[in-house]
Amino acid sequence: MGGASATPGPRSSVSAAIAVHAICGLGLPLSNWISRNFYAVNLVSDPVPTIRFALAVEASLAILCYSFLRRDRNQCAAIGRGVVGLVAGALVMASGAIILGAPVGMKYWAKTAYWSLLMSSFTVVPAASVFGSSWEDWKRLFADTKPSGIVDYMVCIPAHAAVIGAWIGAWPMPLDWERPWQEWPICVTYGATAGYLIGLVVSAGFILFCGRREQHVKRE
Repeated sequence: MGGASATPGPRSSVSAAIAVHAICGLGLPLSNWISRNFYAVNLVSDPVPTIRFALAVEASLAILCYSFLRRDRNQCAAIGRGVVGLVAGALVMASGAIILGAPVGMKYWAKTAYWSLLMSSFTVVPAASVFGSSWEDWKRLFADTKPSGIVDYMVCIPAHAAVIGAWIGAWPMPLDWERPWQEWPICVTYGATAGYLIGLVVSAGFILFCGRREQHVKRE
């Protein structure tokens, strides 16, 4: 996942990058703990309120945290781009899920909507908050997969990992096991969440490597 870029991304310190990842990563287990202990809901028995609560926490954290890494100086604009990206990304995620076989109908619309919004907070919101509508950056990170700095790794790796996790999580759905967690979008949400968290850890490793490399270059 390396490579040079003609358009350098915004810069961030290693400590700030790790802090953003830690905040966004801890938001998911925190939202799960609160939903279980204060609202008595869980993903298997109550997918809509559980995903909705996770969405409220994760989307808010992602928009706020990544807006501090914005390329321009206008934080309000970065927050606005994050909100627009959340909705636009959800439309893309929902369309892709339905094309790939997600169930449709009034019974499933809320589940699909909230799952798509959560996926968008994992994948689209960080990029939208940081890069806005810069096509070169979107193409570099998501089409060419060529991150070139700390912020690029922060945006690119967790997003790819969340999509891969959702794809893997979808495998048990068509199997005739008759388990409650096979219902849409429970196992897909588990997969996407696990992939996103793993992506944060992997991204942190690349961030530390980039930080050490930059320090080594400065010393030379």
